[in-house]
Amino acid sequence: MRLSLLGFFSFFVSALYAQVSNTGMTNAYDTLKKGKLSIGGYADVYYGYDFNSPSNSERPYFVSSNRHNEVTVNLAFLDFKYTNEAVRAHIAPGFGTYMNSNYAQEKGSLSFLMEANVGVLLNKKRDIWLDAGVLPSPYSNESAISRDHLMYSRSLASEYVPYYLSGLKLSLPLNRKINSFWYLLNGWQTIQDNNKSLAFGSQFEFRPNNKLLVNWDTYIGDESSKDHPEFRTRYFSDIYAIFNPEGKVSLTSCFYYGYQEIKDSNLITSYNPWGQANIQARLNVSKKSSLSARLEVFDDPNSVQVTPITGIKGFNCASAGLCYTLKINSNALFRLEGRYFESEKNIYLDQKRNLSKNSLLFISNLTVWF
Repeated sequence: MRLSLLGFFSFFVSALYAQVSNTGMTNAYDTLKKGKLSIGGYADVYYGYDFNSPSNSERPYFVSSNRHNEVTVNLAFLDFKYTNEAVRAHIAPGFGTYMNSNYAQEKGSLSFLMEANVGVLLNKKRDIWLDAGVLPSPYSNESAISRDHLMYSRSLASEYVPYYLSGLKLSLPLNRKINSFWYLLNGWQTIQDNNKSLAFGSQFEFRPNNKLLVNWDTYIGDESSKDHPEFRTRYFSDIYAIFNPEGKVSLTSCFYYGYQEIKDSNLITSYNPWGQANIQARLNVSKKSSLSARLEVFDDPNSVQVTPITGIKGFNCASAGLCYTLKINSNALFRLEGRYFESEKNIYLDQKRNLSKNSLLFISNLTVWF
């Protein structure tokens, strides 16, 4: 969300550039403008080493930066955006291991669309917009783009909410400090509708001052599908805060809770919850370098979102991480991160394929944008 207006939309960015950017939404970066068309690009290359040495070279439970012991591309994309006084359009084709994992359910060319939407201005005085297509998701305080996050790797929170949405989005400012967005969606992170029902989502951004953003989201939708015929209505809500992102000390925290209605073969209905909490902090030790840390817990007792690779039912995990960031120049970052995971259950396999309750990750990254 920078002055260029190119990137993944969160309403009110141009008017509130000096204020806190919402890192839960996909962000913007430097761009090349040709008339009313803006062009930009982004590349995130990483090397990760999982000390459990997964046999298929894929780290379990993650779609972001999930390859083991190889130098590869997490996410690379070109970004095209057109805007004038009454209409706007945005398309961003994406590539990399993130796209391979996170868009695996999408068919054909749809699996390359990070974002593709068009919008019309409904009310110029109140700046009300209606956008349609593949949209950025507001859920959790991290998006697919790592550049503006305090840590390089994504929290478990963001990995188990939608990174993208498909449908309609109405941007409706309520006053100078509160922004609202209303969504009519095909479902929970799906471009093509997998049932006959539409889902509803909402987002409220509250900016009391130039250093603080508080964001609250909801989701309600029927999640029955071919893969999960037993699923019925899903209810979900998150709240996160971002404090002082440009200051010497920055903080962000996210809490969410959801429950899935399930009707079994005996027509007995149950409600299966899951939830998480995390907190992250960053200390700028110089103009070019910083240290960040994260603590988080995630609990999914009935495997609504996460099915352990070891075959047991129920997933819970806590993790702690430390990240060093070096700002090479105005268009490049280098990062080095270590992260430790521990569970009450045997959800991991160690190097000898034995059951394990813990995992250790080392990961480095180079990000460049233009």
